[in-house]
Amino acid sequence: MGHPVLRQTAKPIDQSELRRPLVQKFIDDMIETMHEYQGVGLAAPQVHESLRIFVAMLDDDPETQEDAVVIVNPEIVAESTATEEGWEGCLSIPEIRGRVPRQVDITLRALDRHGRPQQYRLRQFPARVAQHEADHLDGVLFFDRMRSMETLTYLEEYSKYWTKDPDGD
Repeated sequence: MGHPVLRQTAKPIDQSELRRPLVQKFIDDMIETMHEYQGVGLAAPQVHESLRIFVAMLDDDPETQEDAVVIVNPEIVAESTATEEGWEGCLSIPEIRGRVPRQVDITLRALDRHGRPQQYRLRQFPARVAQHEADHLDGVLFFDRMRSMETLTYLEEYSKYWTKDPDGD
């Protein structure tokens, strides 16, 4: 957080640009970085590149997903008015968590890393991940979406106070 590119609208990338070896290596490096830091998503602005690209684990269970999905020039369409608050963190804002409202059910349209059109119907956690990463492409950080700063917390306090079962189980 603090780098100016994180607050800018990223530039769309042309299909012909995707074919360049340098862009393909950049995508591979983003996937590697996301895994190295144990994230479930990473947007190009987070590694200081103003490009409308993100990589993410969009399976219902990111633990079992083999590799990241590459999303280029995404468009998100809400499929209902239902929203839900959920905990989010960000590799650009390490050790911080907060509750963020997000659409529960979305359609994500984008190009893949080879420039082929893709469409994903996402619900719950995968929808949250896609919206979080797409926000990075518009210069928006998760705490910009929070309704209240009352849940903004360091990871250590999150683990102590916010993840406990209220019944003590």
